[in-house]
Amino acid sequence: MASVLAEQLNRETTLTESQIERIHVLLGEWQLLSDLSFADLVLWVRTRAGDWRAVAHVRPNTGQMVFFEDIVGQHAVGDRSRLLERALDEGAILRRGGPILDNDHAIREEAVPLRDGDQTIALLTRHTNLTALRTPSRLELSYQGLAAALVRMIAAGEWPGASAPTGSRRGAPRVSDGVIHLGVDGIVLYASPNAMSAIHRLGHPGEVIGEQLATVFADVLRDQALVDEALAMVTMGRAAWRADATTRSGSVALRAIPLTEGGERVGAIVLLRDVTDLRRREHELLSKEATVREIHHRVKNNLQTVAALLRLQARRLPDGAGRSALDEAVRRVGTIALVHETLSHGFDETVDFDEIARRGLHAIVEVATTDVPIGSRVEGSFGRLRAEDAMSLALVISELTQNAVEHGLRETGGTVTLWVERVEEDGGDGDVLQVAIEDDGTGIPAGFRPGKAGLGTQIVNSLVQGLRGAIRWEDAQPHGTRVRFFARLRPLDPA
Repeated sequence: MASVLAEQLNRETTLTESQIERIHVLLGEWQLLSDLSFADLVLWVRTRAGDWRAVAHVRPNTGQMVFFEDIVGQHAVGDRSRLLERALDEGAILRRGGPILDNDHAIREEAVPLRDGDQTIALLTRHTNLTALRTPSRLELSYQGLAAALVRMIAAGEWPGASAPTGSRRGAPRVSDGVIHLGVDGIVLYASPNAMSAIHRLGHPGEVIGEQLATVFADVLRDQALVDEALAMVTMGRAAWRADATTRSGSVALRAIPLTEGGERVGAIVLLRDVTDLRRREHELLSKEATVREIHHRVKNNLQTVAALLRLQARRLPDGAGRSALDEAVRRVGTIALVHETLSHGFDETVDFDEIARRGLHAIVEVATTDVPIGSRVEGSFGRLRAEDAMSLALVISELTQNAVEHGLRETGGTVTLWVERVEEDGGDGDVLQVAIEDDGTGIPAGFRPGKAGLGTQIVNSLVQGLRGAIRWEDAQPHGTRVRFFARLRPLDPA
């Protein structure tokens, strides 16, 4: 969205890159102003043609909206255009002479200059539905007073600051979550009901209004070993920053917006959100992920132990069928261990299979005992796969690569090539992998029949069927063997 708006502003206005960035910063914050104002906000810029065009629009989450249809793209005309021109010329906050009627609603409209240094680069209009207003409560009066302070800061070029964190982060507090108005000394002048509930959730039993917010938090956190180092700055309202506070009874996310006049701090807005349930779910998820990773790590270690025992046993046997069978078992166990090792480093039950395929292919080629050079390469990408698909696919590729090295290239040397293409399919039944393993060796032996071949081929056939696929062996050109198979993958999202 930001890049699209930037392109539009570059194309239709004379704004500089820094001025466009200033507009982006405002748009990252203005939901706060809209909610405190109980009003729609519209951002207007002057085009190269000299007229005013609406480029952004936000509605309040706390009250009745004014514009049911998005007015982005519309041009200001009549009294609204004249209001914008006056606000630009005077560089001041201006209100239209009286409420205007729109669909039987009385609407108050005012224009606010958005400044970048000494220059007005855009205008913000605030549209309040007066018909929906009743005798305002203390909450509404407090919110409107805070909104007026922010509007003055916009006109003075003091808010929002470029370094201020926006409210887009997951779990960030909003106006509806809880609002506290601090004086310059950090004393709570007003706290919304939700804000007081959040503080009481932490374990503070007493009053909040009239108390110093930093002292309140210091009291409830005095037994905590770890305290967010930014908390003191946030609870005093001295910096536009975020902090978290956690006790045994709850967790609260805080965000401070200092209020200034003439560059001097005169107080602050502190937004609070009770994130106790959110933090608990995050902790449970992290614990589950850590447990799953640890399980995969231990399975990998156990499989490596099994492989080592099989390898020791194989060394005690003379060359022959028994030793070859144990060597094959060592390789298969190692392939499964490689997938579990990859899963132990992830955060879910999916893996990036490209690395597994490359490592497995290179490992088989490197340990091949031959006097002729054997190379390998991978073309294409597998992408991310579910763990159960990755296990089967890793074994299939391992068996086919081993066959290519053992029966196709041991005498002649050459290259094993792994081709893969992933085809996305609609309908939610999973993507399809089309895979080919080809060597440029001696080719398929005479009389080869996959159904009556050795254990490795039987394993491959069984695993490909489990992947809801099919496989076939064919001669490669000008010589060698090509094995093609396809596999229908399970969707990454099991839901």
